[in-house]
Amino acid sequence: MSKVSGGCSSVKSKAVYRVKNWSSYNRALVARGSLTVWLDDSLWKRWYAQGPCQRGAQFVYSDRTIEWMLTMRVLLRLPLRQTQGFIPSLLGLMGLALAVADYSTLSRRQGPLAVVLPKKRPHEPMHLVVDSTGLKVYGEGEWKARQHGWTKRRTWRKLHVGVNEATGEVVAQTLTSHSSDDASQVAPLLTQVDEAVGVVGGDGAYDKQKVFDALATPTSGCPIRPLIALRKDAKIQQHGTCKAPALARDEILRAIRRKGRKAWKQESGYHRRSLAETHLYRYKQLIGDKLKARSFANQQVESRLGCAILNRMIHLGKPESYRVEKSN
Repeated sequence: MSKVSGGCSSVKSKAVYRVKNWSSYNRALVARGSLTVWLDDSLWKRWYAQGPCQRGAQFVYSDRTIEWMLTMRVLLRLPLRQTQGFIPSLLGLMGLALAVADYSTLSRRQGPLAVVLPKKRPHEPMHLVVDSTGLKVYGEGEWKARQHGWTKRRTWRKLHVGVNEATGEVVAQTLTSHSSDDASQVAPLLTQVDEAVGVVGGDGAYDKQKVFDALATPTSGCPIRPLIALRKDAKIQQHGTCKAPALARDEILRAIRRKGRKAWKQESGYHRRSLAETHLYRYKQLIGDKLKARSFANQQVESRLGCAILNRMIHLGKPESYRVEKSN
């Protein structure tokens, strides 16, 4: 219940945004359902495995074929057996006489797949925003957990993503157990980014020394500016009287004390970090909040395929919104 003083509500009205490129964005939404987006004519030429023989049994289908079949499975949220039934019917309607891998082959080949995230090369140093979310593996549903509590069989994985703030693409992704902290995945995410990174933004979960160390000495050699919200009880680690160069974390803390936390967030561009939260919300809405695979290796590939699907959707078109000023 909101507090009322002098006949006026003290609750701040929520900001309203409108999409200014609705026409093009609407066409992009329609195009997501087109098979031409998810099919490439060159796939048929590489349907079967090619290359030197290996020891033991030979692969019948190429990695690209397996990846495409698994992509359709994740996109349409199909179990493995239904995927085996869907693909031949689709190829039959297209007039293609191609053999199709069965569900056990898909399961065996999924774990070793090296999925490349489709992304555009940026023209300037990237502003990378990082965040994580939980994906359920198995266990009770939300209603049962809320009504009767959860049991030990309720298991989760954590999906960590690095999103290019300018394009909205996922440029790095990892999947860990639910016990892994967010800060431990900053370095692994950075190793997946070949392009130059200028800034890394994150919430208070990334306020740990190992994160600032990873940004100060990345593998690329150029220090990365951190844009991380520090906890409210943060302390200066290296005072100004020290002759050593100022620490990036201390500089953030000084700016927060000088301007105030709210003003610092607005002036520094910290709120751009919310784009990572928006992307994780889109993942759960379009891909789902549950992993179908059982083995950890297959779960990693499944989550990466989901990120690749979202990148393809972003390439078709994304909304450009603007804030609507309300008149009192």
